[in-house]
Amino acid sequence: MTSSPVRRTGAEVAAVRRIGDSAPHSAFTDLVRYAGEWFCAFREARTHLSDDGVIRVLTSVDGRSWTSAAVLRQAGVDLRDPRFVTRPDGRLQLLAAAATGAATKAFQAVTWHSGDGRVWGDPVPVGEPGVWVWRAAWHDGAMYGVGYATREPRFARLYRSTDGVDLETWVPVLVEGGYPNESGLVFTPEGTAFCLLRRDGAEATALLGRALPPYRDWRWTALGVQVGGPALLRLPDGRLLAGVRLHDGGVRTAICAVDPDRGELTELVALPSGGDTSYPGLVWHDDLLWVSYYSSHEGRTCVYLAEVRITD
Repeated sequence: MTSSPVRRTGAEVAAVRRIGDSAPHSAFTDLVRYAGEWFCAFREARTHLSDDGVIRVLTSVDGRSWTSAAVLRQAGVDLRDPRFVTRPDGRLQLLAAAATGAATKAFQAVTWHSGDGRVWGDPVPVGEPGVWVWRAAWHDGAMYGVGYATREPRFARLYRSTDGVDLETWVPVLVEGGYPNESGLVFTPEGTAFCLLRRDGAEATALLGRALPPYRDWRWTALGVQVGGPALLRLPDGRLLAGVRLHDGGVRTAICAVDPDRGELTELVALPSGGDTSYPGLVWHDDLLWVSYYSSHEGRTCVYLAEVRITD
C-alpha cells in the first residue's frame, strides 16, 4: 500500500497597504467581498482595552482606494471584534461583542444586517449574555456559530440558527478546559465542518475540530502551537488556510497551511507585523489571498490589507 504524495503549499506577499489609521488604536479586522465591492470592518478606540470602541466599515472597489461606508456605535458600550457573515438571502450580516462595565466587563453578542454594506440599522442581541459568539457561517440553510464563555466555567458552544438571529444551542459544550475562545469555522461543499479553536491558560495549544452533519459529534486534534485571532478559509481546490497570530520566534500575523489529516499547522509566510497584531480576515479573489489584519510594527496600531500569492 503506497501513500499519496503530500501537496506542499507556499506563499509570498505580493503587496501590503495601510488602509485604516484614523484612530489612536485600529484593530480586530474582518474582510468580505460583497456585491462586487470590498468591505473591511474593524474597531476604532483609544487603546486595545478602552471602553469607547466603535466599528468602522470601509469600502473599496479595487482594494486599493478605501472610503468610510459606516460607523456603528452604542452610547456607553465598547463594540469589539466585528465579523462579517454572508447570508443566503443576499444581505450582509455583522456579528460583534458589546462590552459594558468599567472594572468587570460583561459581554453580549449583537448583530446588524445590511442590504448594501452602508446602512446597518440598530444592533440586535443574539445568543446568551456572557457567551461571545465569535464567528459564524451558513451551510445548507442554517447558520452555525461558535461562542465561548467569558466567565468561569470556561467552554466553547456551538449554535445553530435558521434566520441568523434566533440562536439555538446545538452543542452545549463543544470544548472545555484550557480556556477555549476565538475560532475560525468553514464548511466543505460535501458538508464537512472544520473549526480552528484558540485555547489559552495552561493548555495554550490550538485545536482543530472536524464534524459531519448534523454537527453534533466533533473530533478534535491538538495542533501543538499557540495561536490568536484565528481565521479559517477553504480554497477552491480544497486546501485549508489559516490566518493567525503566532508567538514563537517573535509575535507576528502569519498565513498557515492546515493539514487536517496530519493534524498540522504550517507557517507559509509572515505578514509585516509585530507587537499588538493579528485578527485577520481572509478572502480568496482573482487567484490571490486578500488579508485584512492589524499591527503596531510601525508604531501606532493600524489596519493593513495584504495580497498574498499562494503557490504549490
